[in-house]
Amino acid sequence: MKLLFRWVQEDQPGTRWLQLFERAWPSYRAWFLREGSQARPSLAKSRQEIEAFMPELLPMWTHLAELSGEGEMAARMLSLYRPTAFLAGCSQVVWTQDEPMLVRNYDYDPAACEGTSLLSSWNGTRVLATSDCLWGALDGMNEHGLAVALSFGGAKELGDGFGIPLIVRYVLETCRSVDDAVAVLRRVPSHMVYNVSLLDASGEYAVASLGPGRETRVERRAVATNHQGEGAWTEYEEATHSRERERFLEDRLRDPHLTREGLRDLFLEPPLHVREYARGIGTLYTVAYYPRTLRAEFLWRGAMQAQSLDGLVEKTMVIPLHP
Repeated sequence: MKLLFRWVQEDQPGTRWLQLFERAWPSYRAWFLREGSQARPSLAKSRQEIEAFMPELLPMWTHLAELSGEGEMAARMLSLYRPTAFLAGCSQVVWTQDEPMLVRNYDYDPAACEGTSLLSSWNGTRVLATSDCLWGALDGMNEHGLAVALSFGGAKELGDGFGIPLIVRYVLETCRSVDDAVAVLRRVPSHMVYNVSLLDASGEYAVASLGPGRETRVERRAVATNHQGEGAWTEYEEATHSRERERFLEDRLRDPHLTREGLRDLFLEPPLHVREYARGIGTLYTVAYYPRTLRAEFLWRGAMQAQSLDGLVEKTMVIPLHP
């Protein structure tokens, strides 16, 4: 089993974004229509919600829908308003000594991963983000030194709100600090339950716990895995070893001999590194973001690619995924 991973720079959506769209659209269209077209919000409702909660993204949403050539269907899917449900694993931690770092594993189905890290400047802010849902973000960092990563929160709730990749994109496009990001995450509704890790160049950090129809809870803590509170979805927590991974990271952070590189490299080994690819929860990549120097390191067992917002190396890698 292999993962194709690309690093691409394109300030404004054009040929490179359209190539991504054409590769992924058939799968996204099937996902969007899985419960039937009537189960998804109308174009008018989608526009209304983006305009109400993320007006800065409205021009780009309109442009991408037109660029895609797929008309109303693409526009509705790209709005990510009340989309089809999705969930993933993920472990995330913030290092606050010497040079701050946000490091995370993304655990998901290899067949459903876009495998693209895009450096863009859509709204006048440079953003390096791992793409999802064609213009959303799984994680990323902007030129102001704000780093963000998402993880599923371990509950079955569904409600009104946006898919979390678009919310993460919005944070990266419009915020400069953890405080800015928290204000957005308190205001913009999420349609599912997620934990969002935040770190900025000042060293401030937080985990925001989101869910439909509830107030966003913000805690100044370093670790996030795949649960909120006690026993919201015990079967999922046990299947993904969410609490085990949380305890493992918390224990390691108390080790006085732990180094930043040592913490980062823990993500390449069990229990953080997961290899259950056939079940759709294998680790697809590890990434470490360094907000003060605007650097990122993408890691796999036996491979690493360093990147920077000040000079992206365009590259494609084929990553073997060993069960």
